[in-house]
Amino acid sequence: MGSRIRQFLTPGWVLAAVVAIAFAYLAFTVLAPWQLGKNTATQERNHQLREAFETDPVPAAEVFDPAGRIPEGAEWRRVELTGRYQVREQAQLRNRPVESVPAVQVLTVFRAADGRAFLVNRGWVPPAEGRTPDIEPAPAGEVTIRGYARRGERTPERPPIVDADAVQVYGIDTAQIGELIGAEVAPDWVQLAEEQPGGLNPIPLPQLESGPYLSYGIQWIFFGFAAPLTVLWFVYAEVRERRREQEEQAEHEAALAAARRGGAAPAPRPGAGYSAADATARRDAAEPGAAPATPAGSDPGDRSAAGDAEEERARRLAARYGGSGHTEALHRSRRGRERF
Repeated sequence: MGSRIRQFLTPGWVLAAVVAIAFAYLAFTVLAPWQLGKNTATQERNHQLREAFETDPVPAAEVFDPAGRIPEGAEWRRVELTGRYQVREQAQLRNRPVESVPAVQVLTVFRAADGRAFLVNRGWVPPAEGRTPDIEPAPAGEVTIRGYARRGERTPERPPIVDADAVQVYGIDTAQIGELIGAEVAPDWVQLAEEQPGGLNPIPLPQLESGPYLSYGIQWIFFGFAAPLTVLWFVYAEVRERRREQEEQAEHEAALAAARRGGAAPAPRPGAGYSAADATARRDAAEPGAAPATPAGSDPGDRSAAGDAEEERARRLAARYGGSGHTEALHRSRRGRERF
């Protein structure tokens, strides 16, 4: 048992085992949880969207807390606001395409009747080459609007652009925008619904989708099991192959010993490179009436018997690995010996 273990303590086998174990650990602890976590997040988002779209609009005060934030799980809830647009307090959101179409989204402050100010995304307009795009102004009087409660975004990496024509930003960080336009707005904001006062081209709502994350997670779990099992299968195949080579070597040595003593070589085991017919033919040759064996001590006979054993071993190898020229080489060698 110890010798079998030592034969696998080589750099190649050790490296294969380490790689398989490391890959399995990575698959079980990082890759599979990563994909399954994304699947869970997607399902939660779908449930949140479905519930929000099926619920009637409610006053914004029921969704936004006094600080102007929405609670966990309340994003995309439909809300209703009554108040006035602050036409001069406005920013443009750049590099935010809509359905793969270049767009400039318009963010305008809306002051509700309770005195709180919310940033409202009114929709988008096409960008203008080399200048500020033309934007239809929001209505000046008191209006009631409906939209979707949205969470504020992180501060974008690209700095904003402030010039005489417009304030341009690259993310909806309400604190940054409020500072740039000189207005104190709520941390979270509102995306305007279709056909509302002050609306521009509406931004499409997100679609419900499951994505491939669940199947990817299952695949990583399968790969995590398959990697070490593959190494174990190769170890088993190597042990089986070495055991078979040892048995064949023992049979070969027994055949050579029997040939030197002048006896018949033991019949090979069926399945070890021989068919059952080969084994029967060997037994028939050993029965009475068969050609007498060459007496021991006779050099030509010994060489002939040894040649028979070598030929049998070559046939065994050829049966396992295919024709490789071993048998033909032995035949030529034997013919050469018989001439002398």
